[in-house]
Amino acid sequence: MEHKNVFCQRRRCHTFLELKFALLAIAFFMLSHAEAYDPLDPTGNVTIKWDVMSWTPDGYVAAVTINNFQMYRHIGAPGWTLGWQWAKKEVLWTMVGAQTTEQGDCSKFKANIPHCCKRTPIVVDLLPGVPYNQQFANCCKGGVLSAWGQDPASAVSAFQVSVGLAGTSNKTVKLPKNFTLQGPGPGYTCGPAKVVPSTVYLTSDRRRKTQALMTWNVTCTYSQFLASKNPSCCVSFSSFYNETITPCPSCACGCHNKNNCIMSNSKAAHRTGINTPKKDNTPLLQCTHHMCPIRVHWHVKVNYKEYWRVKVAITNFNYRMNYTQWTLVAQHPNLNNVTQVFSFDYKPLVPYESINDTGMFYGMKFYNDLLMEAGPQGNVQSELLLQKNKDTFTFKQGWAFPRKVYFNGDECMLPPPDTYPFLPNSANANPITSLTMAASVLLVVLSIW
Repeated sequence: MEHKNVFCQRRRCHTFLELKFALLAIAFFMLSHAEAYDPLDPTGNVTIKWDVMSWTPDGYVAAVTINNFQMYRHIGAPGWTLGWQWAKKEVLWTMVGAQTTEQGDCSKFKANIPHCCKRTPIVVDLLPGVPYNQQFANCCKGGVLSAWGQDPASAVSAFQVSVGLAGTSNKTVKLPKNFTLQGPGPGYTCGPAKVVPSTVYLTSDRRRKTQALMTWNVTCTYSQFLASKNPSCCVSFSSFYNETITPCPSCACGCHNKNNCIMSNSKAAHRTGINTPKKDNTPLLQCTHHMCPIRVHWHVKVNYKEYWRVKVAITNFNYRMNYTQWTLVAQHPNLNNVTQVFSFDYKPLVPYESINDTGMFYGMKFYNDLLMEAGPQGNVQSELLLQKNKDTFTFKQGWAFPRKVYFNGDECMLPPPDTYPFLPNSANANPITSLTMAASVLLVVLSIW
């Protein structure tokens, strides 16, 4: 009987462990997939489209287009890097508007040498200023793609490939697989290539339609969880009604760079070459308690009768990075009533038609669309004028501060809610009503009697 009890206990323990590991696996699976979904940009993605324009004796010529359909996440310098794996033994005979980083082993070819013979080519955009015979429409931007919500015309990149040793018809061609996208770092996950209806083109006189012989799409989505284990920005708060400044949380972006940071008043901060970026984009941060490359400060500045004013400042603490075409996204219920935005361009984001509480801010072109590296010029700022909604407006319980803040598409760490600047007791207390006053007088009278 004793052995039987021990066996049952062990069996129950074993079953419990199996259940525990199964639940952990399910939780991890759900988390890893949920992180790629952005509730403020639910349809945002990068779509890579292949249009077969003509068949060749041993393959095809295709136009490859990369569309950044993300509303507020752009792909900055040094630009996108696209990779895939050929299904058979295809080669790239030629490329226009882009190039592979390696040619690979093409020793079996005697006369015409292909551009790339690797089974897993890695493609990058060409730099601006290349000769015209190497250019293709929407190419040669150094791999930089604007956010779709900021500048749709600059959110597209394209190149042309001539593929050999491949299928020569819709039935025999094999789609590439295992697509990868770096933009410019990790974070993107690409799905399989899927055949879609052929792309239709209009001729230059817009009187005739032509179409691709075959089209397939690849969709890539971004996950901040995959891009970095730590946030890349933080938020601090202040207000006119409280002298306390709520700083960014300590080590908000991790303190792994604390041994290599530079004090702002040290000689090292002014040495030659300090602003030269590294190939791997390794940051060189100014020493702060939060150790974030970017800090966003939200200051409740003035309270008017029918309006209130907010000042927003973005500070760069990275000596090796300046941010071109930066974007800032804030979620706040009063953004449905923005009266005026000073010094920044503004666009409301309405992913759900019934809710208008999110807005995108970005720099004015040729004025402040460049956020300089850490130092005296490393900040941009603006003010917002918002009209009050009498049914919802209040300064109590941190209502005046944003619910979420994103910089360049990555969510910033907010301070804990219990540290937000609070109203003084006199302002926070509700006015005494006549009923309360009458009850107090009655209690005093009863106590005397």
